Amino acid sequence: MTRLARRKLAEFALRMFSMGGLALGLLFMLGLVGSLAADGWRAFFRHDLSIVVRPQVVPAGSEAGKCEKILRDALRESFPDLSAARADRRRLGKIIGFPAAVRLCEQFAERPPTPGQARTVEVPLTGAADLFLKLHPGDPDAARKARMDEKQAAWLSAWRERGIVRRVFNWRFFTGGDSRYPALAGLGGALLGSLMTLLVTLILAFPIGALAAVYLEEIAPRGRFANAVEIVTNNLAAVPSIVFGILGLELLLNFFHLPRATPLVGGIVLAMMTLPTLIIASRAALRGVPDSLRHAALALGANKVQSVFHHVLPAAMPGILTSAIIGMAQALGETAPLLMIGMVSFIAETPDGFLSAATALPVQIFLWADSPERAFTDLTAGAILTLLGFLVLMNLSAIILRQKLERNRR
Repeated sequence: MTRLARRKLAEFALRMFSMGGLALGLLFMLGLVGSLAADGWRAFFRHDLSIVVRPQVVPAGSEAGKCEKILRDALRESFPDLSAARADRRRLGKIIGFPAAVRLCEQFAERPPTPGQARTVEVPLTGAADLFLKLHPGDPDAARKARMDEKQAAWLSAWRERGIVRRVFNWRFFTGGDSRYPALAGLGGALLGSLMTLLVTLILAFPIGALAAVYLEEIAPRGRFANAVEIVTNNLAAVPSIVFGILGLELLLNFFHLPRATPLVGGIVLAMMTLPTLIIASRAALRGVPDSLRHAALALGANKVQSVFHHVLPAAMPGILTSAIIGMAQALGETAPLLMIGMVSFIAETPDGFLSAATALPVQIFLWADSPERAFTDLTAGAILTLLGFLVLMNLSAIILRQKLERNRR
C-alpha cells in the first residue's frame, strides 16, 4: 500500500471515529432526555374533580378540616353509590384528601360562599389518584403503581368517563411553593429563589471578573505578581464547588452571621465559585483582540486607559458577555455549595426578599428525588426538564448575543 493510500485510509478512519463518537453522544443524550420526558410530562398536567358543594357552615380562613368534611358530604350526595362504611370512607380519603380541602378553602377565601347555596368547584385529586389516571388505561399495572384497590380504580374510571374528572394544565407546578403533598407541590419558590440568587451572582461576579481580567491582561506589568495571580486563578477554577460552600459556611454564616438559606448568601457563594472561570474566559477574550487596534488607538493620541476602555474592551465584550452567561448557567445547576449554607431546608413559601429563606431549583430536585412517594418521581423528572430548558435557553442566548454583538462591531 502506498503512502498516499495509507494516509487516505487514516483520514477515513479518523472521520468514522469522529462521526461515531458524535452519534454515540447524541444517542446517550436522546436516551437521557427521552427517559426524563417519559415521566416528566405528567408533572405538567393534573386531574381535577368537578363537584357541587353546598356548605352549611362557611369555614373561616384555612380550616382544611371543615373544607374536607364539606367535600366528603358533597361526594356522598353527588354519588349515591358511595356507601357510608368506614372502609369506603378510607378509600375515599385516598382520592379526595388534604390537597382538595386546601384548594376549596382557597376558593372560599377568594369568593366567600352563601351558607346552603350550591356551588360547583374544581379541586385536585390526591397524588396517588392523579397518578392512577395518568397511567390508566395504557399501563395494566396502574392500580398497583398508584396503590389503588379495585374499588378506587373503578370509581376513578367511572368519574372520568362521566366527565366529572378532567385533565388540566398544572399551573401550580410553576407558581406554587413546595409541599409534602404532590398535588400541592410546585417550583414557584425554587424558581424565584434561583432567579434572585443568580441576580446577586451576576451583580457581584460580572463587574469584578471583567475588571480583574482587564487589569491583569492590559494594565498590570508582567512579573511575579501577575504570574502568581494567574496561577491562583487557574487553581481556584479547578477547586470543587463544595469547597466554596464550606468557605461560605465559615465566612458568611459563622463569621459575619448572615442569615442562612437566603438568596444573598447563595449568590455570594456562587459568585466566588464563578469568578475564577469568568476571569480566565474574559482574559481569553481580551487576548483575541488584535494588537493593531491597541496600536492604532495609541498612535491617535489615546492614553493606555482610553485605549483599553474605549477600544479594546468594547471589541472583547461579546466574548466577556458570553462567558458571563455560561458562568451563570453553570451556577444555576450547582447544588453542593447551596447545601452547605442551608438552602436544603423545606421551604413552602416563596421568598419575598434577598434575606428571606429560599431554596433553588437543583436543591428542590434533590429534595423531591429523596421523597418516598411515587407521585414525586414525575415531579422530579418535570423539574429536571425545566432546569434543562433554562440551561439550553441561557446557552442559546449566549450564542445569539455573541453573534449580534460581533455583527454590530463589523
